Amino acid sequence: MSKIKILIVDDEPDILEILRYNLEKEDYEVYTATDGEEGVGLAERHLPQLIILDIMMPKMDGVEVCRTLRAKEVFKHTIITFLTARNEDYSQIAALDVGGDDYITKPIRPRVFLSRIKALLRRLERASEAATEVIEAGNLVVNKERVSVQKDGREIELAKKEFELLHLLVSKPGKVFSREEIFNKVWGTDVIVGNRTIDVHIRKLREKIGDEYIKTIKGIGYKFEF
Repeated sequence: MSKIKILIVDDEPDILEILRYNLEKEDYEVYTATDGEEGVGLAERHLPQLIILDIMMPKMDGVEVCRTLRAKEVFKHTIITFLTARNEDYSQIAALDVGGDDYITKPIRPRVFLSRIKALLRRLERASEAATEVIEAGNLVVNKERVSVQKDGREIELAKKEFELLHLLVSKPGKVFSREEIFNKVWGTDVIVGNRTIDVHIRKLREKIGDEYIKTIKGIGYKFEF
């Protein structure tokens, strides 16, 4: 899996060094810039998932950097957070007004900083999940929000666990899900079910959607292909 890319733009070398060190310890891929123009260039070159901007910088301040990036389609959904001085209400409001997602106040405590960054990155996960609310796979359409499945435009009725199992498999076509992973994600670790439960649900799914989609990987689990 590729690393999450983070860009930090700040004209204070000490802050850049501290933030880079702490982020790289968490296995993020980190890029740094010391002014706004350089930051825009690095953002366009590397397309980071998260950008951290200081407000006050030479050549182009953080607010202008954010405004410039948000005007480009590729950065519409990039997470952007600002570094602001404590009690700097005007800067914080300006940062949010131009499309900033959040702000972190200085002085920066590394543990608090990392906690805030991880919370922001969880938004990426939720956005990714939202993007897969409706999945089209071959002649199947799986709608997570409506809990519905259509095949060739015809609605197929599934029981709740049948739907959850299908959605799990179809969310990552080609991925082999182990039986243990399926149990944990569909039934949960606190629920005790029989060993044949998955097999029964797979059989029912095949009867309803066709047996060409779900493949058995002997001794391991199942995968969805189309």
